Amino acid sequence: MADENNPVEAQEEAKAPEQQPQATAETTNPQEFIDNFDWDKYQEGIERVDENQLSEFEDLVAKNFVDTAHEEVVLGKVVNITDREAIIDINAKSEGVISLNEFRYNPDLKVGDEVEVLIDIREDKSGQLVLSHRKARTIKAWDRVNDAHDKEEVVQGFVKCRTKGGMIVDVFGIEAFLPGSQIDVKPIRDYDQFVGKNMEFKVVKINHEFKNVVVSHKALIEADIEEQKKEIIGQLEKGQVLEGVVKNITSYGVFIDLGGVDGLVHITDLSWSRINHPSEIVELDQKLNVVILDFDDNKSRIQLGLKQLEKHPWEALGDAIEVGAKVKGKIVVIADYGAFVEVAEGVEGLVHVSEMSWSTHLRSAQDFVNVGDEVEAQVLTLDREERKMSLGIKQLTPDPWTDITSKYPVGSRHKGIVRNFTNFGVFLELEEGIDGLIYISDLSWTKKIKHPSEFVAVGDTLEVEVLELDVEGRKLSLGHKQTTENPWDKYETEFAEGSVHEAKITDIVDKGATITFNEDIVAFIPSRHLEKEDGSKLGKGNEASFKIIEFNKDFKRVVASHTAMFKEQEAKNLKETKKRLDSQAEESKTTLGDANAQLQALKDKMESNE
Repeated sequence: MADENNPVEAQEEAKAPEQQPQATAETTNPQEFIDNFDWDKYQEGIERVDENQLSEFEDLVAKNFVDTAHEEVVLGKVVNITDREAIIDINAKSEGVISLNEFRYNPDLKVGDEVEVLIDIREDKSGQLVLSHRKARTIKAWDRVNDAHDKEEVVQGFVKCRTKGGMIVDVFGIEAFLPGSQIDVKPIRDYDQFVGKNMEFKVVKINHEFKNVVVSHKALIEADIEEQKKEIIGQLEKGQVLEGVVKNITSYGVFIDLGGVDGLVHITDLSWSRINHPSEIVELDQKLNVVILDFDDNKSRIQLGLKQLEKHPWEALGDAIEVGAKVKGKIVVIADYGAFVEVAEGVEGLVHVSEMSWSTHLRSAQDFVNVGDEVEAQVLTLDREERKMSLGIKQLTPDPWTDITSKYPVGSRHKGIVRNFTNFGVFLELEEGIDGLIYISDLSWTKKIKHPSEFVAVGDTLEVEVLELDVEGRKLSLGHKQTTENPWDKYETEFAEGSVHEAKITDIVDKGATITFNEDIVAFIPSRHLEKEDGSKLGKGNEASFKIIEFNKDFKRVVASHTAMFKEQEAKNLKETKKRLDSQAEESKTTLGDANAQLQALKDKMESNE
């Protein structure tokens, strides 16, 4: 008889074989066995089992055995630790194993500790139950991360390492990303100082598709800072002096942290002296006092000043500096129009480029000085109220134009350097401060120059003759061609009007042709003067005799004619013929007159005789 307190035995009794037909050799047909089986008696046996006992049995199974068919996270106990594995009891048919690599984060793991595990393999090849603590942690971690994100809770995390743009943080076993901008409210320059530390974070973003988690430490302190910021902004006043910390340095200024509120000190408000970069005055994390200069309506943009805490250097400028005084200083800024000289800290004067040299040839200031040069100058103008000063360097040297008439009299010859040229001429420097102009027409006796660059280059040395001198206007007119003999004086005799020369037609041009007598003289032949004696015209390459019909030395103009060679002879022959005919007519007229006179005398005589 089965034990009534044992539900398993009671269930087995319900299946008592003596109450059912046995399958024997004679009844080997399964269908026959099923047809002869007494199903009613079988059901009655099951119903005899006490329902209360079945309920107790189900509770006992639920408490003591794990359903390994479902991949659920369960709690297990460490019952043994080997060199490689941890043996975990989860109240299953057998104990499970987990590699110790999954517990590297917990080097203090010991027997008796309870850990969360996930049933990875219910039964491997050796029949062993394989568990995973890492997967269980991951599942639980994502649940915790999602819950923390939804509830905006603060979580603990371990900063594992730095990466591009931020840090990698272990949160509940999940590697989360901490952007550099979310570490603190102020810029962080050394990320390594946080590696290996436990910190508090807020989960700000979760990407379930790519399993990415973004956390922020900055978000925890922003709320407190916002309250401090409102309190500070409410107390801001122009002219107020506050202590701050240099938060960031840029090329245009310095950002100051006033305790949660940022203000900007522009580079021009850092020092009364000129500086090239704010880093010359301040450094990061430096504490300093600043004055509030201005802010917008909502006080989101605060303009600060550092130099305003000191007295303006112009107010401390001594009486020794006055118009006409000599001062020494350093070139701090160079522009095309001049250079700024710092004669005292924060006090500058402008040396215009025209005051750097006596030269009238205007050049850039970079041709005279460089930044950092120590120079001496003379004070030309001084306005203490406007805080302006103009200086001159050339005034410390004698004016070269004081004895210009004796050094460069009209007709004297000199050598100079080509400094510049324009469309109408060349600027020549005879010495520092003495420039002269060579007009394009005074460059050559013979060459037809359209632009001076065809004749000279900047830097060339030319010999010149002084043509005109204007002391008051500080102007010198120079000539280069005057240093050589004018070949046209010789040509005036050689190619005088009426002279005849043999030459070849060089080229056919508009309204005529040209012939080249030498390297200087190219004569022009009008179209009507190209006609030959037979009525045809000369062409390019034809050689013939030409008569000079015009020579102008001043304009370097020579006109020749071939037609004049035979037209003149024709005119001469015509003139002689006309003269001969006129003579013959005169003689004929005289003979006829005498005959008439004789005839009249004879008539008169006859009448008298009668």
